[in-house]
Amino acid sequence: MSRHLPRFANLAAIVLSFWLVVGAALAQTTAEPPDYEEWGRIAERAEQVVERGQASEDALEQLRAQIAQWRDRFLAAQSQNATRIQTLENQLEALGPPPEEGAEEPPEIAERRAELRARLESLRAPVRNAEEAFTRANGLIDEIDEIIRTRQVDELLSHGPSPLVPANWATALREASHAARSLETEVQTAIGTPSRVAEARDRLPVIVLLLAAGALLLLRGHRWVNNLGDLMRRRTRRGTGVWSLLISVGHIALPFAGLSAIVWAAALSGLAGPRLSQLLTFLPVAFALLLGYRWLGQRLYSPLDAEAVIPLEGGTRREARNYSTLLAGLLVVQLVIGAFVDLASLSQATEAVLQFPVTVLLGLVLFRMGVILSRFRGVELAENAFVNRVTRFMGRLSILVAVLAPLLAAVGYLNASLLIRPWVVTLAIAGLVLILQRLVRDVDQLLTGRETAGEGLLPVLIGMALTIAALPFFALVWGARTAELTEIWARFREGFVVGETRISPTDFLVLVVVFAAGYAATRALQNGLRNSVLPRTRLDKGAQTALVSGTGYVGIFLAALIAISATGLDLSSLAIVAGALSVGIGFGLQNIVSNFVAGIILLIERPVSEGDWIEVGGQMGIVRKISVRSTRIETFDRTDVIVPNGDFVSGVVTNWTRGNTIGRVIVPVGVAYGTDTRKVERILREVAEDHPLVLMDPPPSVFFRGFGADSLDFEIRAILRDVNWVLNVHSDMNHAIARRFAEEGVEIPFAQRDVWLRNPETLFPDRSTPPKAAAAAPEAAPPPRAPDPYLDRPETDAESDGDGR
Repeated sequence: MSRHLPRFANLAAIVLSFWLVVGAALAQTTAEPPDYEEWGRIAERAEQVVERGQASEDALEQLRAQIAQWRDRFLAAQSQNATRIQTLENQLEALGPPPEEGAEEPPEIAERRAELRARLESLRAPVRNAEEAFTRANGLIDEIDEIIRTRQVDELLSHGPSPLVPANWATALREASHAARSLETEVQTAIGTPSRVAEARDRLPVIVLLLAAGALLLLRGHRWVNNLGDLMRRRTRRGTGVWSLLISVGHIALPFAGLSAIVWAAALSGLAGPRLSQLLTFLPVAFALLLGYRWLGQRLYSPLDAEAVIPLEGGTRREARNYSTLLAGLLVVQLVIGAFVDLASLSQATEAVLQFPVTVLLGLVLFRMGVILSRFRGVELAENAFVNRVTRFMGRLSILVAVLAPLLAAVGYLNASLLIRPWVVTLAIAGLVLILQRLVRDVDQLLTGRETAGEGLLPVLIGMALTIAALPFFALVWGARTAELTEIWARFREGFVVGETRISPTDFLVLVVVFAAGYAATRALQNGLRNSVLPRTRLDKGAQTALVSGTGYVGIFLAALIAISATGLDLSSLAIVAGALSVGIGFGLQNIVSNFVAGIILLIERPVSEGDWIEVGGQMGIVRKISVRSTRIETFDRTDVIVPNGDFVSGVVTNWTRGNTIGRVIVPVGVAYGTDTRKVERILREVAEDHPLVLMDPPPSVFFRGFGADSLDFEIRAILRDVNWVLNVHSDMNHAIARRFAEEGVEIPFAQRDVWLRNPETLFPDRSTPPKAAAAAPEAAPPPRAPDPYLDRPETDAESDGDGR
């Protein structure tokens, strides 16, 4: 039965054995050095087995597992005496370089150098033996894996009898009938044996109890689960997705427990016969597959939009749910046929005939399912785009597999046609991953109280981890051996070599933990400085920011050095990397480095501080944050502008509030010709002196700037105690000037222009009287209206933006 039951039918046992092997590999210690003589005998025997190539697959797997255990011991032995070897190397380095040829050194140093070298070679000998043995074990494992993979490929591509040949039908009918009669005879023999009947009679109370419990769970389990679900929905309104999923799992667990109880009762009776008992033990697995696929269909294509993981359109959801259950049923039939063929030792022709109609039906259902998935569009959101594309892609692949499998079965490639089963299981695993990712988002929503599920970063990271964790299961389904997965883990544990140092995953874990601890300590120190220590000093805000930032960079640098040293990595081996990095900085990263250095200069010299009103590169605003690479400026339009720090060092920067907030306001004013200029000067001075933000030391000044085209031009210049309010002061003075001019009768002029036409007759070619005569006596022009000092004043560019500027 093991030949035809796919690997996913025994998935739990395979995964368990995988972790047992991993645990055994991790449990290897270096308490005792390897016995190289025993290893030599095992290696020679393994080489002979590999050369012959006649051992069974099970024997090869056992031999490979034994060699893998030795290899783990050799890997652990390679780090033997590592600390002592490093100490001796440092001692030799402390003695200085050996003398050149023909040169001599003091006898004491030469003797000490020879002694250290001898001790170093004696300590390195076991390490070299372990490295040689590790290499030999690796080679043997690769050869065994190659033999097993070749056999698997040959078996997959083997050509057998075609189910379309009529002569095979009679053979299949005859062999299947004979096998069924044999099972019936076994049952009759068991029932007719008095000892077995007596044994079943003794176990009758337990058997009846199991049958009753199984029947009760099968008949009433669904109702119990539904009642529990209604109770949970009434008690809480949050986390409905979580409760719905847990309730749906109950629809699988209770019926499965009921059927398992019935099968257990049949096995306890002992009246089924040996071969029928083996089929009965497979029955719970088949029933679990049927329930599992039905559950997946209910969760993936739920009729409720809020619960559907793949929200198909219209009636295709019900169709997809039905096809999911039908796929599981056909899959179970295929597995039962394979188990029946193995138990009865039927021929390959009989198996091909029995499996062919099921394969055709499975292909038809899978084809329709693939069409539904390939047409799926879903909600085209950013977070759903990838899932939608993958769903459509898997639908197209399903169509391809559904067409190929029956064709391969028809021409006699039975083993290749049975690959339709792992593809169906692949769809199930992918659907299960989507359901678990949805569960993570629902749990996050339940715990955090967010309105929309999956808004945080943690659900996304857990979803990625679930996808990565599913990769070994995909590999097992498609025929990967447990030994191959453990080999990947062994290669990972082996690590890689940097210089003369081997970096293993354990070293990497130490690196991450030490750096994380140093990073956390640095952040804690920064928070202490920022919140407790620096506020009690006389340093301004810019100096405090510079000190906190500098502490952070120094702490992170020290944490990285300590973490690298903790792994045993020689820092001198990083010289090549540092050289390459310096070249990259010199060419590709020069702007980033320039801004970084400029940021350090800004934090140290502090020509610009947070809260200053500055103008740089045509941008004017308030400095909100100075970082190492750039500075954030908030403009008066409430927009953030990110300015590289290099512009502050290489460009011109105007700081309106550096050191203090005193600044000057300039208000231009124009009056009509003929106005008393001294009167205007007096009014303007009084307006300036009356404003509360204008300083009297130095006093405001009023200047008669000149004779303009339309007005006499004056200007107020005053010093303000807070230049941040310059636009408000400008506006207040304009209002005051307009009011005082209206009270004093001072006219604010507006521009006037006279237009004279050189040849006006060209405008009236049809008139007999030249318009010049009319032009000689022009009509009296209407008297000009008195200008309104409020309506006719020209607009000024000093407008308040709501921020007092």
